[in-house]
Amino acid sequence: MEYFLTVARLQHVTRAAEELAITQPALSHSLGKLEDELGVQLFERSGRNVKLNRYGELFAARVERVMQEIAHGKREIEELADPDSGLVEISFLNVLGTSSIPNLLRQFHKVHPRIRFNLHQGTSTDVCARVDAGKSDFGFGMKREFMGGIEWEPIGSFELYAVAPASHEWAGRSSIKLNELEGQPYIGICPSCGLQQSIVEMLASAGAKPVSTYEAEDLPTVAGFVSAGLGVSLLPKTKGLSLEGIAWIPLEAPVNTFEIGIEWKARRFLSPAARKFRDFVLDHYRSTDGRQPYAASSNR
Repeated sequence: MEYFLTVARLQHVTRAAEELAITQPALSHSLGKLEDELGVQLFERSGRNVKLNRYGELFAARVERVMQEIAHGKREIEELADPDSGLVEISFLNVLGTSSIPNLLRQFHKVHPRIRFNLHQGTSTDVCARVDAGKSDFGFGMKREFMGGIEWEPIGSFELYAVAPASHEWAGRSSIKLNELEGQPYIGICPSCGLQQSIVEMLASAGAKPVSTYEAEDLPTVAGFVSAGLGVSLLPKTKGLSLEGIAWIPLEAPVNTFEIGIEWKARRFLSPAARKFRDFVLDHYRSTDGRQPYAASSNR
């Protein structure tokens, strides 16, 4: 295509060959192969001088657009692959968007201010699906039950609290046991939320069967329903969930530490910018001793 456009522009095979740094017979051979493939002649020839005929003019207009798109694509790839100004795609749980991810990116941009991000929030199912499909370089959430082809590294942990309306009898309590949720109107979370299975297992181990009154799509919605006085629930303590009208009560449970991590496809190509981000996240976690990403006092 480049040979064809160069000859069309110069209207001379020898001069085109010199500009392209190839031999004149090689150029003529390439043009002949192109015309054979198309089934028509593209030039009117007069010795070494050539001129596009009507077929050549039509084809040249299309080829110029193609070459422009290729050049544009190459520039975009170069920009994306630039370790200092590339683009990183990340997905994360809705609740992490209130403080954890913004604070993490703020810290990262202090070191790498030109690297850009495309951000996608959603449920655990959404995050996993984007990473699996290669639409996101990284996902932030809880560890999957099955990790085939996925690398996962912890970056923090959190605990659950019992939450109740501020007017509830639990308000002011120093702690709550899991079995005290028995019979309470309970705001649950849909199965697509990664925390749901862990909560179900916690309640089952304590023999607690709260009365499920609502099932919300995400944790902020759960907090909103609790704040409205519609029931109690279990939530991680974070700024984004600390609405007015909610009492947070420490939870007594045998197991109440959950990890949040970063995941990526093991064999997927990661751009230099993406690798810089991953290394920063892991180093940042180690340097902060794994402070809770959900905690209201967290700097992460």
